[in-house]
Amino acid sequence: MTKEKKPQIDAGNSTVLQSMPNPALSPEQQQQIAAAVKQLQAGGTVAFPTETVYGLGADIAIPSAIRQIYETKGRPADHPLIVHFAHISQLTHWAKEIPESAWKLATHFWPGPLTLILKRSQHVPQYVTGGQSTVGLRIPDHPIALALLNALGAETALAAPSANRFGRISPTTAAHVQDELGKNVNMVLDGGACQVGLESTIVSFDDDAVSLLRPGGIPLSALETVLNDKITINNHYKTTIRAPGTLNSHYAPATPLEICPTQTICQRTRELEAQNLCAAVITWSVAKSNPMINKNIVQFAMPQEPIAYGIQLYATLRRFDQKGFDRLLVEAPPDNAAWLAITDRFQRASHNNTNNELK
Repeated sequence: MTKEKKPQIDAGNSTVLQSMPNPALSPEQQQQIAAAVKQLQAGGTVAFPTETVYGLGADIAIPSAIRQIYETKGRPADHPLIVHFAHISQLTHWAKEIPESAWKLATHFWPGPLTLILKRSQHVPQYVTGGQSTVGLRIPDHPIALALLNALGAETALAAPSANRFGRISPTTAAHVQDELGKNVNMVLDGGACQVGLESTIVSFDDDAVSLLRPGGIPLSALETVLNDKITINNHYKTTIRAPGTLNSHYAPATPLEICPTQTICQRTRELEAQNLCAAVITWSVAKSNPMINKNIVQFAMPQEPIAYGIQLYATLRRFDQKGFDRLLVEAPPDNAAWLAITDRFQRASHNNTNNELK
């Protein structure tokens, strides 16, 4: 077992847990934060913005509130939630036997889109972890999220998955949450559009081995640079740890989604047209000078740069999913590490579609 190493702060017990000063918020936002705290303390659920996607949060210590999250999302009871807190000094309150590599990543990337899977402490109830001995932990990088977490207090955290129906497209605006969950959420904090747009990167630790369970807002190369070591990628989702967003089918629109290689996407579009099917064709490389548009086919060009693509991904899928198309046809992302998170999302979103050409 790797010996736990701590940063240069005394975070060994709950009596020294630190809260950070709240980021500058408007008086109206401060009032909304105060109202959200009351909802949470009363056992309600609150949707809140993060830099990745909107989360559906409840007080980690109120079992009925956690049950409400699972019921609202239609989420399996054994699928764990991510625990969000405000400051790295609180890490040892929620986790134990923390390896040096975890401290390095937390110190470098928090607040930020990184979730660490660690052994849970006695303060984390099993109904949050799906009965596992591990817990996913992160500090979000959004002023409203941090203000909310600070207002709740240093010994409280929010258990929060994405604020959408289980397995569906994640929300990146408050309007997405309202459209999908409506009155099933006690309150929605509006923090604008999410700046990253893809869920957090999830990393687990087994002694000295560090594994990537879900690619996300932080590239694999950035993690390896900080650790000065290679990280194992859990291919084909084969891992004994149940982590959020790692089921074979996830992030899926209601409209069947196909991934199509660049060299055959035009041919596949013609096949759909010949079947008199209406399709939205989402591309990144197909030349705009040769648009694939007719009465049944709509082409939409995404950015050619992966960060910009990721920011727009869920909002784009959501928009076309609501248009009544028979098929969403997506041009396969480039086969390189920079596009790993986007490729992951498309593979899961298309898992139940037997016409997916990459399967």
